[in-house]
Amino acid sequence: MSDNPDLTLWGVGTSRTVRPHWAMHELGLAYKVKPIGPRTGETKTPEYTRLNPRQKIPLLQDGDFRIGESAAIVAYLSRMYSTPERALIPESTRDYAAWLEWCFFIVTELDSTSLYVMRRHSADALGPIYGVAPEVVAQAAEYFRAQLRHVEVALADGRQFLMGDRFSSADILLTTCLDWAVAYGVGICNNAQPYLERMRSREAYLRAAAANAPLASITPMPGKA
Repeated sequence: MSDNPDLTLWGVGTSRTVRPHWAMHELGLAYKVKPIGPRTGETKTPEYTRLNPRQKIPLLQDGDFRIGESAAIVAYLSRMYSTPERALIPESTRDYAAWLEWCFFIVTELDSTSLYVMRRHSADALGPIYGVAPEVVAQAAEYFRAQLRHVEVALADGRQFLMGDRFSSADILLTTCLDWAVAYGVGICNNAQPYLERMRSREAYLRAAAANAPLASITPMPGKA
């Protein structure tokens, strides 16, 4: 791991772009931001298309390495830059497997299968582009609430975080989905309410939310360049 990584994050303004911002603030990493947004034309420029032919945000540049997809970026940062003092990924094989399960569950069942379906077909979101479908939106919301039972049961034992007593990048993914659900008026399970309040009170979460705002400037972590 480089002592002074050359990190640049492309993308602000969405529930997915906030994820890598948050991970880097949890890890105390200094990074540069290219504050481009979705569906603004900025992802379709020749410069950006050369970096990411998918024309999606976020995208992380780490020196000459590039990686897209918010969950993949967070997983990469967790593996590459975690330290004993600031770790976002479990070390033991079985804890790592449980972490993977949470990450895959959140990204597939809560994000892409539920919340993004709602966004894609809501009249006040992307529906005018992809087709307004109120029944599809209602069914996606119901599916989200049903799948959230997994979170309700897990948090019922009083754990502070998904992986127990230690924050991990799985909490970043879940919190962004819960924020998204609250914004959409979907409603979240009872045990997720105090959990979400705890996550929202983290300093790195607050810094990430500010950094993720369009045209925001990055405030370095204390003691970091």
